[in-house]
Amino acid sequence: MTDQSHLFRPLTLRGLTLKNRIVVSPMCQYSAVDGVADDWHLVHLGSRAAGGAGLVFVEATAVTPEGRISPLDMGLWNDRQGEALARVARFIERMNAAPAIQLAHAGRKGSCLPPVQGGGRLKTEAEGGWTVVAPSAIPFREGDPPPHALDEREIAFVQEAFVDAARRAVTAGFRIIEIHAAHGYLLHEFLSPLSNQRTDGYGGALENRMRMLLETARRVRAAIPDSMPLFVRISATDWVEGGWDLPQSVSLARALRPLGIDLIDCSSGALVPYARIPAAPGFQVPFAEAIRREAGIATGAVGLITEPSQAEEILAAGRADLVFLAREMLRQPYWALGAAQTLGAPQDWPQQYGYAVRR
Repeated sequence: MTDQSHLFRPLTLRGLTLKNRIVVSPMCQYSAVDGVADDWHLVHLGSRAAGGAGLVFVEATAVTPEGRISPLDMGLWNDRQGEALARVARFIERMNAAPAIQLAHAGRKGSCLPPVQGGGRLKTEAEGGWTVVAPSAIPFREGDPPPHALDEREIAFVQEAFVDAARRAVTAGFRIIEIHAAHGYLLHEFLSPLSNQRTDGYGGALENRMRMLLETARRVRAAIPDSMPLFVRISATDWVEGGWDLPQSVSLARALRPLGIDLIDCSSGALVPYARIPAAPGFQVPFAEAIRREAGIATGAVGLITEPSQAEEILAAGRADLVFLAREMLRQPYWALGAAQTLGAPQDWPQQYGYAVRR
């Protein structure tokens, strides 16, 4: 393999050029207090940036306090949170990587303990929980209190919260924003007929179920610089009959492209706890390939991508434009540098290490 490896070719999106196609996927750390990033986030994300990835995402970051998955989630609903994240963004950029942030609202999957504490639902304020919201009053799990169904005024409030968080992300120095509309969280809940049983303009037909995300995307795009790329992460299928699926995802991608969305980050599942997901290496790549081909938009592939040769094949075959790695980046923060060595591409070591490792 030569230095023309597809994995290490730059990619330009609007006014930003990524040095390679390797992305550190957003991964919740459950380590924030009052939504504020601390030294853990600096070291965790900074290590992956020093490890050679071209794009490094901050974890799902809640746009409102009620939009958190757990009380320990990252947030960006106030300036103090933005100031803490600016430190992280600066260091990522210092390592010659692009800092990115995923903006999210957990919807009916909020108000939970962190996974290390069991992940159970916090059902009362006394337990540290809060009232969760959704498009319809359908709980995620049987036995959970039903979520509050948002009215149109409250929908507009959530959209404005995404806009406000996006503006703070720009101020903090992030170069890419991703809207989280996957994994059973609020925007995904509006998309799927399994969780959206509304009878107004935000429910029923596909066009209505897409409306919440399309309006949010349009408002965020208008609030950020034209030179700044904007991504959307989707679950391309619910893996449940009668739920959200790939043909609807293609229609969604076609609707998002003219709104100024630059890339669809193609994940899947997590809307309902009973879905059977056939997880295997690269099992979600066909979604990225189909959406790229049928909607004419750039895509990112994610899900059990672990080997450099696997990532290279995905890109070389035109199945996606970026590869997102999550758990493998936890195991190997310097995965990108190892991949460069394997594929014969130049190794972009930090200068503090380079003089030693190149001897």
